[in-house]
Amino acid sequence: MEKILVIGAAGQLGSELTKSLSDLFGGENVIATDLQEVARVKFGYCRFEVLDVMNKEALRDLVKEEKVSQIYHLAAVLSATGEKNPLFAWHLNMESLLHVLELAKEFKLDKVYWPSSIAVFGPNTPKVNTPQYCVKEPNTIYGISKQAGERWCEYYFQKYNVDVRSLRYPGLIGYKSLPGGGTTDYAVDIYHKALAGEKFNCFLREDSYLPMMYMPDAIKSTLDLMSAPRESVKIRSSYNLSAMSFSPKEIYQSILKHIPDFKIEYNPDFRQAIADSWPDSIDDSCARADWGWKPDYDLDRMTADILKNLPDFYPSKK
Repeated sequence: MEKILVIGAAGQLGSELTKSLSDLFGGENVIATDLQEVARVKFGYCRFEVLDVMNKEALRDLVKEEKVSQIYHLAAVLSATGEKNPLFAWHLNMESLLHVLELAKEFKLDKVYWPSSIAVFGPNTPKVNTPQYCVKEPNTIYGISKQAGERWCEYYFQKYNVDVRSLRYPGLIGYKSLPGGGTTDYAVDIYHKALAGEKFNCFLREDSYLPMMYMPDAIKSTLDLMSAPRESVKIRSSYNLSAMSFSPKEIYQSILKHIPDFKIEYNPDFRQAIADSWPDSIDDSCARADWGWKPDYDLDRMTADILKNLPDFYPSKK
């Protein structure tokens, strides 16, 4: 039986992925970890341990004692937050990944999952249908750390046969947890403001296109990749992944179909420069060909689902 360790489980992606892993493998076989004890309340369906991933010995002890077979390493400092303290972001994002890869090599773990991001691309990358292989010159510390992480993942696969798998997530949109400091988080916060009857202050221009994905598709793609036969996973840096691309104006118009009096204003800040350096759309044909990726949600279907379900998670928004 697999024993799954999720590092950084209390974040936007981790909260939902950990639940899906518990449904798949059984809560007794999934260990959710986070830096803060207060996160325990989120994980009544599985085991929970307080863990600082930067404490290599504590991480090693947990992997050894629990006979962990798979690690999902989700802890990271995201794009906008990372720009406020770049040295800390680099230290945490890089050192934590190396801790995990070293343990995977030492204990011969079955699989490791580590998420990358469209942040690996930069201003000289082709912006429309960005290909799997192209120029990557990221200009944020988050993107730089993800680019370096991709190289480390492929290196550990080639040199030490570590079965590490990765996806370059676009902006992830979900309603079960609050935004976590990313440049694409406007597309999460906008639904909260709409339901609260508040005007939305958007920190990007109305025409800023970015690749996006609804959280159910992000979970689906992750589980599909991790369940794919080893020989089907042909890219060991990170796979391009796509579902939809839209602008702030388009997501606003999608919400107007449900909440006609919703208002928005645009006040671009430092995050606009980050968004401008990222692709408008992504070519994920390699993921589709290698392990059968196909998204389920477009913008309007996502909007309808969020506006229906978000009030149940935040009763004050009803």
